[in-house]
Amino acid sequence: MTDLQAAGVEPTGLPAHETVYRQLRDSVLFGDLAPGQAVTIQGLQAMTGAGMTPVREAIRRLIPEGALAMQGNRRVSVPRLSPGNIEELIFARATIEPQLIRLATAHATAEELDGLAAEDARLDRAIDRGDVPAYLRHNYLFHRRLYDLSRAPILRDMAQGLWLRFGPSLRVVCGRIGTANLPDLHRQTLAAMRAGDAEAAAEAIRRDVIQGMDQVRAALSEDVSGG
Repeated sequence: MTDLQAAGVEPTGLPAHETVYRQLRDSVLFGDLAPGQAVTIQGLQAMTGAGMTPVREAIRRLIPEGALAMQGNRRVSVPRLSPGNIEELIFARATIEPQLIRLATAHATAEELDGLAAEDARLDRAIDRGDVPAYLRHNYLFHRRLYDLSRAPILRDMAQGLWLRFGPSLRVVCGRIGTANLPDLHRQTLAAMRAGDAEAAAEAIRRDVIQGMDQVRAALSEDVSGG
């Protein structure tokens, strides 16, 4: 069972190839596979407990999504982000996510906002405990819930796809600075949504995105400089 299944988000009873795909996707998304870490196909089989065919199918799907890169010698790795990649990701997230939040503010019911607040409370508890895996999981789920509330499937899928590219680097950031020092403007976002102020909600999430991605950029800069 994946982390998202445990959180009651992913459906169960999926075909084997889909289960393996989601398991490997979550391993990338939450940084279990570190940027630049090479792993053999046999290693992925051992990780998932699956056969060669579903693992190869999962890799085939994850490569064009930017989650994995083929290294040769039957090895794959999570791509390292370049400074240019970070700039593109900041632009994409800071453009797409505020619009998703504007739409979510217009469409979300009070019950749905209560569910979003409950997810943020779980995130806060993870921050207080210094629980990095739980922080990564609930931070993603908070944003994913926001995307779903927009009722805009194309933009939602674009935003979710970006997480596969920067998620592994978030794990690196958490490991270096801890959860207490990570940006969190979710309460401001929620308050603005409850007030029906779409622009204030969009600005709060834009700042949340930029601050978080700036920390990823700083971590990458340290790696390049050897700091």
